[in-house]
Amino acid sequence: MNRDQFRGASRHIKGRAQTALGGVTGDPVRQVRGAANQVAGGAQYAYGSARDRIEDLARDGEHFAHSARERADDLLRDGRRYAGEARRRGRDYGRRAVRYADANRTSTLLGIAAAAFTLGWLARPSR
Repeated sequence: MNRDQFRGASRHIKGRAQTALGGVTGDPVRQVRGAANQVAGGAQYAYGSARDRIEDLARDGEHFAHSARERADDLLRDGRRYAGEARRRGRDYGRRAVRYADANRTSTLLGIAAAAFTLGWLARPSR
């Protein structure tokens, strides 16, 4: 319970007492003041409740944002690790391909020629 809720509740109770006292004494001015205090106290209590709820939502939002940032950091760290692994594997496969091409020049030349012929045949408009 925050300050506005406490003050609103106490003002509402004060207004009820004024209204009751005005009814017992027959004082319409006191009754009207009591009714006004009741309404004002209820409004202040409602304001305090709304403020309390907004503060709760703000805390929840901060928690959500913090959790989202932690998750994003984890995803970035994982992505960097996977990219590094892919880079290392690509470099290793490339080096193996170059070593194979150097060791088997005839086979490599025939393979490239066959691939070029196939691409040329597939690219021509009429087959």
